[in-house]
This record gives sequence, C-alpha cells and structure tokens, in this order.
Amino acid sequence: MKIKEGFVLRDVCNSNVVVAQGVENIDFNKIIKLNDSAAYLWKQIETDGGSFTPDKLADLLVKEYDIDRETASTDAVTLSQSWLDAGIVAE
Repeated sequence: MKIKEGFVLRDVCNSNVVVAQGVENIDFNKIIKLNDSAAYLWKQIETDGGSFTPDKLADLLVKEYDIDRETASTDAVTLSQSWLDAGIVAE
C-alpha cells in the first residue's frame, strides 16, 4: 500500500488530521482525524517514502508501544483497511 499523492498529516487545533492538497484531490471532502498512534504510523511511513504493508505497521506498533504482536497485527490490518476505505491510500 502507499499513501496517495497529495495527502499529508497536519496538526489542526491540536488534532492530527490528514488533509488533501493539490488539484487532483479537489473533490476530496472528508476530514480524517488520526489518534496519536495512527499519526505516529503515518509519520513513519511518510518519511519512508509512503509505502507500507500491514506487517510493517505492526512492526512499528510493537517497537513503539508495549503491545503484543497479535494485537499489533489486528490493529494494523484494521487501520490499513480504514485508510483504504477513506481513499487516502492505495493498494
């Protein structure tokens, strides 16, 4: 998966929000608010070129937070799917 071109994470009134930038995203009318752990993951994949897999997200969660691999994997799959459904990443 990969973050779609033109979507960036911004701090808006102390909230982590993914916003659309550029003409290609002019019809995007959703506001995507991320909790702190999802924002952490976004920042990590954004600095790593924007490509990721649920396994990579799970690895990052295990590394950063004190959670087991099974919980991290479940959360990573759920988050990846929600980002796909929102249209901010592509397969």
